[in-house]
Amino acid sequence: MNEEQLNQAYVVTLSCPDRPGIVHAVAGALLVAGSNIVDSQQYGSPATGNFFMRVEVTTAAPASELRAALEPVADAFSMQWSLNTVGEKVRTLVMASTSAHCLNDLLFQQRSGTLPIEIPAIVSNHQDLAGLAGFYGIPFHHIPVTKDTKGQAEDKLRALIAEHDIELTVLARYMQVLSDELCTDLAGKAINIHHSFLPSFKGAKPYHQAHARGVKLIGATAHYVTAALDEGPIIEQEVIRVDHARTAEQFVQMGRDVEGRTLVQAVQWHAEHRVLLDGNRTVVFN
Repeated sequence: MNEEQLNQAYVVTLSCPDRPGIVHAVAGALLVAGSNIVDSQQYGSPATGNFFMRVEVTTAAPASELRAALEPVADAFSMQWSLNTVGEKVRTLVMASTSAHCLNDLLFQQRSGTLPIEIPAIVSNHQDLAGLAGFYGIPFHHIPVTKDTKGQAEDKLRALIAEHDIELTVLARYMQVLSDELCTDLAGKAINIHHSFLPSFKGAKPYHQAHARGVKLIGATAHYVTAALDEGPIIEQEVIRVDHARTAEQFVQMGRDVEGRTLVQAVQWHAEHRVLLDGNRTVVFN
């Protein structure tokens, strides 16, 4: 057995109804499988009564042995769980319209090795970002969307997701509302960046709405996509301070950096299996 196999690392994530003995049972199963726990985080929600756990282990055992050891525990505690290789790149499709900043941040961080994702395709309803995709050497798919062609456009998107074995879809300022059916298909597997500190100022032109209200903080929110527009479970938020002297257009300019950073952070946490859903909320182990 080579050194790489001896140092193989896996991450286990799970959620289930909270009750005594969960941590003991999981740790025991991992010990039986010859694993060494190098990081463990857990949280019991008093609001929902659910328990969440993320464990990183190193082992010489194959993933199949870990699964076999954990399956009886998962059944006994009615767990939703997953086992993933640490650092394995998540196959990610990115969608954008005409604004380049969020897409560029994702592409740069992915190329630099910061983000554990692989981007086999970029989709847009406009042609504006084709050059940026070409610069990074990623296939660009122009899928126009109108009221009459929305269903056909989403069918093309589904075909791309299937063709490239996409695990995560990222809306990097993609300015089209997805259908309820597509949102359901992508539940827990699609992240959107909203240029507002949700739940305030939903919908169009949130910076202009914020400026009209004289706010002193603006920000961005990365959240999972749901059929309820701009109301999906929030993964990450960031704010910056503004004052009365700033125009609405300056709000927009200042917000771009925040949007990019917030989206990148949310994608990174998702790709590292640090985000677990708790109804309309998230538990983020960071």
